[in-house]
Amino acid sequence: MGNKPVSALRQAYLCCRVCHKTLPQNAQEVVQCPRCHTQVYARIPHSLAQSWALLISSFILYIPANVLPIMTLNKAGVMRTDTIISGIINLANIGMQPIALIVFIASILVPLLKMFGLALILLAVQFNWQRNVCLRTKMYRMIEYVGRWSMLDIFVISILLGIVKFDKVASVDIEPAALLFESVVLLTMFAALRFDSRLIWDDINE
Repeated sequence: MGNKPVSALRQAYLCCRVCHKTLPQNAQEVVQCPRCHTQVYARIPHSLAQSWALLISSFILYIPANVLPIMTLNKAGVMRTDTIISGIINLANIGMQPIALIVFIASILVPLLKMFGLALILLAVQFNWQRNVCLRTKMYRMIEYVGRWSMLDIFVISILLGIVKFDKVASVDIEPAALLFESVVLLTMFAALRFDSRLIWDDINE
C-alpha cells in the first residue's frame, strides 16, 4: 500500500512563509528565520478567528456599499445620484456595456464569490471537513489571485472622473459608498492574507 504522506510539521520542521527556508522546530513557540529574520510560526496564531472577524466585517459593510449612493453627477445643473447597481444600469443604457460589465463583475460578482468562497474554506477548516481538500486549496489560490484586481471598478470610476473633468459643464462627486466598498475590498484581502492555508491540510486522513 505504501507509506502515508507525513507533513513537515509532524516531522518537527517549520517553513518560513517569506523565503520558504525549512527550519527544524525546537521547544520555542516562535523561531526566527536565519535567512530573512522573519518570525516563523508552526501556524499563524489565531489565524482562523482573525479571518472570520475580517470576513464578517466585510459582509456587514457590503450591504450599505451597494445600497448607498456611490457618486453624484452634476451636468448642466441637473443632479443625478447613483448606487453601484443603478450606475451599472445607466452605463448599459447609454451604450457603455463593456464598462458596465466590468463594474458588475468587479463590484458585485467578484466580491460575493470571494466572500462566500472564503467563508466555505473557513467553515471547512473549523468543522474539519475532509472532502474536496484539493478543491479548497485551488479556491484559496484563486481568491488570492483575484485579490489584486479587487480595485478594478474604483479604477474605472477614477477614469470616468478624469473624463468628466474635461467637460466644463459637468462635475462628479464621490459618495460614501465608494469608501465603504474600498473597505470591503481591503477587509476581504486581509481576511485571505491572515488565513493560514496550511490549516486546510491539517488533520486530514491521507
